[in-house]
Amino acid sequence: MKVSKKIPLILILVILLFAGFSTTVITAENEYSLIRQFGKIDHVITEAGISLKIPFIQSVDKLPNQTLIYDLAPSDVITKDKKTMITDSYVLWKISDPLKFAQSLNSSVSNAESRIDTMVYNATKNVISSMDQEEVISSRDGVLSSAVSENIKNSISQYGIELLTFETKQLDLPSDNKAAVYERMISERDNIAATYKAQGDSEAQVIKNSTDKEVTVMISEAQKNAAIMVAQGEAEYMKILANAYSDQSKTDFYSFVRSLDAVKTSMSGENKTLILSPDSPIAQIFYGK
Repeated sequence: MKVSKKIPLILILVILLFAGFSTTVITAENEYSLIRQFGKIDHVITEAGISLKIPFIQSVDKLPNQTLIYDLAPSDVITKDKKTMITDSYVLWKISDPLKFAQSLNSSVSNAESRIDTMVYNATKNVISSMDQEEVISSRDGVLSSAVSENIKNSISQYGIELLTFETKQLDLPSDNKAAVYERMISERDNIAATYKAQGDSEAQVIKNSTDKEVTVMISEAQKNAAIMVAQGEAEYMKILANAYSDQSKTDFYSFVRSLDAVKTSMSGENKTLILSPDSPIAQIFYGK
């Protein structure tokens, strides 16, 4: 009797639990909840928490509310100057409008990735086809990524998708012509370097010639000033001599000093004997005449 009374209670609890689960919608932080009624989207729950729905009439679909990554397969693209390059890239994206996403892509992430793949490839092809190969290579520092992102931005928003980042993992040349392109680029850089060197040598020669000219002028000016000073010195010397000979007493004294210097010079060496005739100017000094 006791067991038979418990069975209805258990059934009631099971029914209540089932009804509770079928009416409860739990939305996590990293997801959207799409409430469908008879297959059509009735409303979207974007905030995390617990909500209610009508059991058996309404159903729930989940969409990711977080940043997603899609890695594109490497593909060939043609530059403006008809050169083939290989691009390998990836994108970061998120669902910005879950209702529009569900209506246009049938709530399918794989459909979204297929659409992203096509749009990113077309945008990359369009951007690279408008640039020469050298421009493409020099744009790997972010210019190319910005151009591709700008090309995609407007068209991808119609699917309720926001493109956060487009990045190129690899942008390279096909292996069969990579060596030839590198050799051509090296040759061009060598030519540019040779041009810069020639310009530098030309400017250096101009500076050297200008400096040599300035040095020559300075030396000539110094030599002229030196010649003037020597002439002035000689003139002063001649003036002093003229003054010395202008007075008879000074002339006699000068002759006396010069005679002594001559005797001193004559008495040098081992032979100290000096023989003078009486009429010698030197002898006249000693005779007091």
